[in-house]
Amino acid sequence: MKPRIYIDTSVVGGFFDEEFSVVTQALFERLKRGEIVFVVSDLLKKELIRAPLHVQELFQNYEENCFEHVELTEEAKNLANDYIEEKVVGKSSLEDCQHIAMATIYKVDVLASWNFKHIVNLDRIKGYNGINLKNGYAILEIRNPKELVNYGND
Repeated sequence: MKPRIYIDTSVVGGFFDEEFSVVTQALFERLKRGEIVFVVSDLLKKELIRAPLHVQELFQNYEENCFEHVELTEEAKNLANDYIEEKVVGKSSLEDCQHIAMATIYKVDVLASWNFKHIVNLDRIKGYNGINLKNGYAILEIRNPKELVNYGND
């Protein structure tokens, strides 16, 4: 079974970012070779509307079977709100929390992000997973794309 990697908007933007492009493009190469599947949400698509056109069009370079599409459900909204109510992050990080909640609920193998402040941050990860466990969900693996370039290649 191919690893299912939930990506947030920072990964898509990282494809074109000078600091993150080499690693992000390597991860997208794995996607193109069919070694992994990206789990993408309707929230990601909504966030990309604000991005430059070349960023919005990135997914057009890949076959549709490279992606699994998921939706922001009421269950995910409630879990995201729990993260905020428990003060894992502030209210301004709602969309980050919604990404984490969807990745949790859809039981992905790992969530990939370049957001080191609100997502790929040890204290935050412990907070998110504490809430997940409290609500009966599994622990979510959260990593930056650099850690995933060889993920699943045992």
